[in-house]
Amino acid sequence: MRVLVVGNGGREHALVWKLSQSPRTTALFATPGNAGIAQLATCLDITAEDIPGIIDLASSYSIDLVVVGPEAPLAAGIVDACRGAGIRVFGPTQAAARIEWSKSFAKRIMEKAGAPTAAFELFSDYEEAKEYVREHGAPVVIKADGLAAGKGVVVAQTVDVALSALDNMMLSKAYGSAGTEVVIEECLTGQEVSVFTFTDGHSLTRLVAACDYKRIYDQDKGPNTGGMGGYSPPPWWDEAMEEYVRELCIAPVIRQLAAEGTPFEGVLYGGIMITAEGPSLIEFNSRFGDPECQLIMPRLENDLLDVMDAVLDRTIDDVDLIWSNEVTVAVVLASAGYPSGYTNGKLITGLANIPPSTMVFHSATAEINGETVTNGGRVLTVVGHAASLSDARSLAYQAASAISFEGAQSRSDIAEFSS
Repeated sequence: MRVLVVGNGGREHALVWKLSQSPRTTALFATPGNAGIAQLATCLDITAEDIPGIIDLASSYSIDLVVVGPEAPLAAGIVDACRGAGIRVFGPTQAAARIEWSKSFAKRIMEKAGAPTAAFELFSDYEEAKEYVREHGAPVVIKADGLAAGKGVVVAQTVDVALSALDNMMLSKAYGSAGTEVVIEECLTGQEVSVFTFTDGHSLTRLVAACDYKRIYDQDKGPNTGGMGGYSPPPWWDEAMEEYVRELCIAPVIRQLAAEGTPFEGVLYGGIMITAEGPSLIEFNSRFGDPECQLIMPRLENDLLDVMDAVLDRTIDDVDLIWSNEVTVAVVLASAGYPSGYTNGKLITGLANIPPSTMVFHSATAEINGETVTNGGRVLTVVGHAASLSDARSLAYQAASAISFEGAQSRSDIAEFSS
């Protein structure tokens, strides 16, 4: 099969890497890709948001399957457009992807499905939202309703911080139209975990779990980022927990989406808080996470192309999804200044010195005059895999220390608790 992966981050590099291992893959393309992806696929200079361009490209290159990585083209309806053009595509429709691009929609679906989730209120009026926060108090969670590149959530420990978040989202429009409506919800405490399932809109596979680190600095300090690292699986994740989360949190939502005429086909990503009272849904994403995809693709023992075909053929119930018992740990190397301002074009060295049992997925790189340089905020995801969490962590940090570029920053405490 001739496969086109849409996107240019670490998630897409991990997908290309895994798809390249399928004996059924005869040609791999990516749009726009990055320097790492270019080592495995032909990169084509079209942005992930250029849906007409991608459809033309898929036709011109006789693409058999389009795999959509990022959330923005899903929210813009790339799957609907591909289907309309007769192109086979992996990912949810625009209506089903609303589970990610509208947090208010997601909360309503969770509520209708009877899935456990934090108490919440929705606001489109700034003054009403402020008054609610003053009356409700803190801690409280403020969420921009729309897509905000993983940064539109503020866990406010004080009323002042909550009010500032409302100012930022609803008045200053820090996230554009994403902050036109906000979700204000109860602040849950516990262990956060991300879970993923392949679903054809009706049936779903077993779950795989990963934990990531959102804050830029050690000890979870500083602003939110797209994710600075993580590990999979969590040490406490077992079959009983998987079954509980699958049946009480994920499956009811899939059934509810189907009942509303918007069946979700693709990979559904649930953000879960394991509270003292049990698991509770925080949010959903309509695609693989980043850096979670880099953590789970090395653990997937199935042929990814076969799994994606089963989703599209609505035979996912026949797939025995197998996840390796090995543990993966990821450390993200980011540009100086991220997640605020940063400068691109910094020379990256050491990529040829990666030890065995580690891999490097390029998240924001480019090739200029034969050299690999930085091209964004989160530059590289370095992954170690081993039989134990501590060994995987050691491998990841050993490999990360061999790579350098001017101003590189990373967290030093990824998976530290078990080392």
